[in-house]
Amino acid sequence: VETRRLELLLADPLTTPTAEGVLAIDEHGDRKAGEKTAHIGRQYLSNLGKIDNGVVSVTSLWADAHMYYPVDCEPYTPAHHFSQGKQDPAFRTKLKLAVELVRRALEAGFTFRAVVADSFYGEDRGVRQGLREFKVGYVLALKPSHTWWHPIGSIGSLEEAAQAAGWKDAEHSGQWSKVVRTFRDGSKADWWVLEVVTGPYGPPQQHRVIIATTDPLTLPVTSTMYLITNLPHPEHALVHWSGFSRCSNATVPSRNSSGWASPRRLAG
Repeated sequence: VETRRLELLLADPLTTPTAEGVLAIDEHGDRKAGEKTAHIGRQYLSNLGKIDNGVVSVTSLWADAHMYYPVDCEPYTPAHHFSQGKQDPAFRTKLKLAVELVRRALEAGFTFRAVVADSFYGEDRGVRQGLREFKVGYVLALKPSHTWWHPIGSIGSLEEAAQAAGWKDAEHSGQWSKVVRTFRDGSKADWWVLEVVTGPYGPPQQHRVIIATTDPLTLPVTSTMYLITNLPHPEHALVHWSGFSRCSNATVPSRNSSGWASPRRLAG
């Protein structure tokens, strides 16, 4: 059934993936009672925001500016289910499952401009290395606390890079550039973008790091993104693609009689 579902999505002109879309990696947790359900364990359930007894799955979703739909799903099996725990050859972390889902999407014939994911995946070097081996682009989130090795007296964190960018106000923005974000409901908002060019980031390094926010002075938690990418595209495009990852929270848990949600059109 799953193979046939993907074949139909790829064959239909309305849902066939294009290079304008992204592959969003995320995870979903369902609270479950008891101990006998497959893959169950006491673990962090991201959609509930706490540790509880349940089942967690790593998911992939294809999205562009017009529609989105789930692609694949792989349950995470906690280490206590294996005789050798985390040392067991069959044990796979959620990070390894994420790379596996990207591989399966590519083998199934999915096309996308970039892989997008939150900071749990973006901070992991193994995930980034796996994506580079597939020769795919990625725009991944970093934690606000992200740092790197640096000589004493030089910039070594995202916060320090933002503070050193010369922002005073919208008329005196220093190194910050204004971009206009258009949301699914058609509304628009001014955001400010800074490319971090210091330490291991910026041309001609392997990675670029972008800070995008509504307020460069205070960097609000709810409206600031820290992104790492291997793509050379303009900052506004990177911010645009990273926003598609928000779709995954709304669709993956939603299922119909066939076991998966139907493709959904985005408003606006």
